[in-house]
Formats: sequence, C-alpha cells, structure tokens
Amino acid sequence: MIAFYLTLLLPLFGTLLMLGIGNLRIASYCNIVLTTVNFIASLFIVPYFLNNGSFTVLEQQFYIDAFNLVIIVLTTFVTMTTAFFSNNYMQHNIKIKHITYRQSYLYHVMYQLFILMVLLALSTNNLGILWVTMEGSTLSTVLLVGLYRTKEAIEAAWKYFILCSVGISLALFGTILIYFTAMQELSITQNGTGLLWSVLIHQAHNLNPIIVKIAFVFLLVGYGTKIGLVPLHNWLPDAHSESPAPMSALLSGLLLNVALYALIRFKILVDLSLANDLAGNLMIIFGLFSFIVAAILLQRQKNIKRLFSYSSIEHMGLITFAFGLSRPTTTFIGLFYLIVHSLTKSSIFMIVGNVIQQTNTQILCKIRGLINSQPYLGWCLLIATLIIAGIPPFGIFTSEILLLMACIKLSPVLAIILCCGFVIAFAGLLRNIQFSVYGEPTDITKSKICITPAILNLILVLILGVYIPSILQELLHKAVELITV
Repeated sequence: MIAFYLTLLLPLFGTLLMLGIGNLRIASYCNIVLTTVNFIASLFIVPYFLNNGSFTVLEQQFYIDAFNLVIIVLTTFVTMTTAFFSNNYMQHNIKIKHITYRQSYLYHVMYQLFILMVLLALSTNNLGILWVTMEGSTLSTVLLVGLYRTKEAIEAAWKYFILCSVGISLALFGTILIYFTAMQELSITQNGTGLLWSVLIHQAHNLNPIIVKIAFVFLLVGYGTKIGLVPLHNWLPDAHSESPAPMSALLSGLLLNVALYALIRFKILVDLSLANDLAGNLMIIFGLFSFIVAAILLQRQKNIKRLFSYSSIEHMGLITFAFGLSRPTTTFIGLFYLIVHSLTKSSIFMIVGNVIQQTNTQILCKIRGLINSQPYLGWCLLIATLIIAGIPPFGIFTSEILLLMACIKLSPVLAIILCCGFVIAFAGLLRNIQFSVYGEPTDITKSKICITPAILNLILVLILGVYIPSILQELLHKAVELITV
C-alpha cells in the first residue's frame, strides 16, 4: 500500500520541488531521480495486487485493478526513460538558445504535473475525478506544446487546447448523464457514490439503457478527440510536430493511452447495461476509419514528426478497433498492443529528437544520408521505423499478426481491410524515411546524442515480441476478464 501512495505523492512532491529549483542541471537530475523511484514504487504495487486482488484506497477514492495497474507501470516506465532523454535534450536547447532558462523551468514543473495528472486519472475510483484529471493533463501539456514560442508552436498549442477542451466538454456531458441515470435508478447513490467505479460496475444492469446509449456517444466523441480518432484528430499532428521531442514522446506514448483507458472504463458499464455490442460496434467503426485514413495520410507527409504523429493515429485506431471487437482474444491483443506501441512510439520521438538536433530541421527532404553522416543515429531511425511499420519479431508485428488472425476467424472482409491498411502504412513510412537514412548526407551539427533510453524501450519491444513474462500474462488475463464481462 505504501508503494501506491508513493506513486502518487512523488510527482506531487516533484511538482512542488521543481517550483523551487532554479538550476537547470539540478532540476534535470531531480527529474530523473523522481521518475526512477516512481517506477520502482509502481513495481511494488504488482505483488500486492497479485496477492490481494483489486483494492480501494482512502475510503474508495482510489481503485486499483489489473487494467489500470498495467498502464500505471507502463506510464512510470516511459516517463522515466523520457526523463533520461530530456536531460540532454533540454540542455542542448538552452545551449543553442531555442529556449530560455525560464522556459526550461516551466518544462520541468509541467513534466511532473503531467505525470501526476495521468497517474490520478488512471487510479481514481471516481469517474468525475477521471474527467477532471483528463482536463488537467491537457492544461499541464498545452504550455509545453507551445514552449518554443514560434508562430507555428503557438498555433498548435491553441488548436490542441481548443479542440481537446471541446472534446472533453462533450465527455463531461456524457459523464453527467451516467451520474444522472445512476441517481435515478440506484438508491445507493444517495450516499454520494453515484460515480464510483467500484459501485457502478455492480449496478450497471440497473442503469437506464436509453440514457446510457446517449451518454456513450458523447463519451466516444469526447474522449475519442483526446485519443486522436479520425475525424477528431486535427490537433494531434500539429501538437506533436511543434512540441519538444520529450513532450511528443509523452503525448504519443502516454496521453493517448489514458484517454482510451477512460473510454474503455465507460464501455464496460455500457456493455453491462445494454447487454449488446453497441459500444463495441461504434469503436470498431471509428477505429477502423482512423486506421485507414491515417495510413493513407502517411504517404504525403513532409515533416518527420508529423509523419510519426499520423502513425500514432493509425496505431491508436487499430487498438481501438481491437477493443471494439469485444472478444477475450482481441481484448488481450489490444492491451498488449497498447504496451508495445507506447514503448515503440516514445522511442521513435526520442530518436527523432536527436535527428532534429543534428540536422536543425524537421523537413524530411532536408534530412539526408544519416547512415553515412551519423551511422549510429541513422541505423536507429531506420530500425525504429521498421519496428513501428510492423517487421518481425518485434511486439508491433506480433500484435498486428495476432489481430489479423483473429479477424480472419471473425470476418474475412475485416481481414482484407487490415491487410490493405498494413501495406499502405508500411509503404508510407518506408517511402518517407529511406531518403533520410540513405544517400548523400546533408550538413549536420555535431552534438551529443542521447539514444540509450530509446534503445532500452526497443529492446523491451523485441523481448515482448517473442516472450511475455508470466507476471505480465497474468495481469493481462485478469484485465481481459474485467473488460469483457
């Protein structure tokens, strides 16, 4: 139990600590230490859960089960590796005067605040507090999207803020509808427990099905905006391309996951209440549409960060599609896919951050011959691109091939659509990246690179592609039992 308290208190302490640290180097090292200890603390929650099962904390205000525990550990790990990368990255930005010390100060404060908001969202038992912390994650990152203070960065920050705020407002209305029907139908809510997940999960079959249907539509549109589902995705490529590389890694590797987590929490309630596949079918439609549209849009990208941003939309569409199928097998695949995508995509944005440091540009046509000029960095970019494109034996390939096999059994039409999308996405990524890694090199700025955290993530993706540890398997199976009730 102490480990759980530490997991939440460390980023809170880190936020307050960063407010009082004026030295960039000290702040960077404190960021690394705090995130590392936080990851270790989250690991200690796992054996406690395996021994005791799901548990609530602080008079049912927090609730831990297999579903959110997997994502909590993933979150603390990715924030730790990203903190190691951001140490060198932010110091380089100070050195070349892309940002000021004041902006770096803001970055470290908001980094810890973002971690706090995400972990609160994942662990809260109250679906209203879940909405509040989701909005908090937007507010804590919007200033970092516009950190460089360029015209494009400010525009991207405003677009991110406005679109996500509108979307999250719709999610608020959906949450209010769930609370309304709970107050109308469940006498237990008179004690103020109408939005507690641990209460609603046992009473979902008593909720008004008409109100629940309407609520889920608003929740899908609202949280779907934050996930980046097409046509609600317009903020995502701009925010990823204009924000600092560490923030791009967190946005793509973590923020999208939390929004999907929130949506699936409500999907479980809707499935229990309606006893049909309405929620799953809507997720299938939006997920598959996002996958196909993003795969097509990959073909014509000119900015390296926008290229991988559309790749995030593509993969989140596939993950949403997997959860929408609502079978135990596809739900397991969706959870596994969520993990390997977070690890891979955060790694890619770390590598891309190093590429931008070396070339002083994000424009693909100006990045040439990295394998000749910076072999280590060039090969890492090529391999990471191949991994996210789905080559064996890495975890992305395993996820996609398992999903394809599941679709072959369910519907040959879905399997054909997936195959076409895989080919289009693979072609789009390789078509844009091959010229950047091969050919005559362009001028580069020789500077220190930090690529070890990215390699660590990719090694884990390789291991997970061929072997899933027994503890992780057990957690995933318990999460599948919860989601596919």
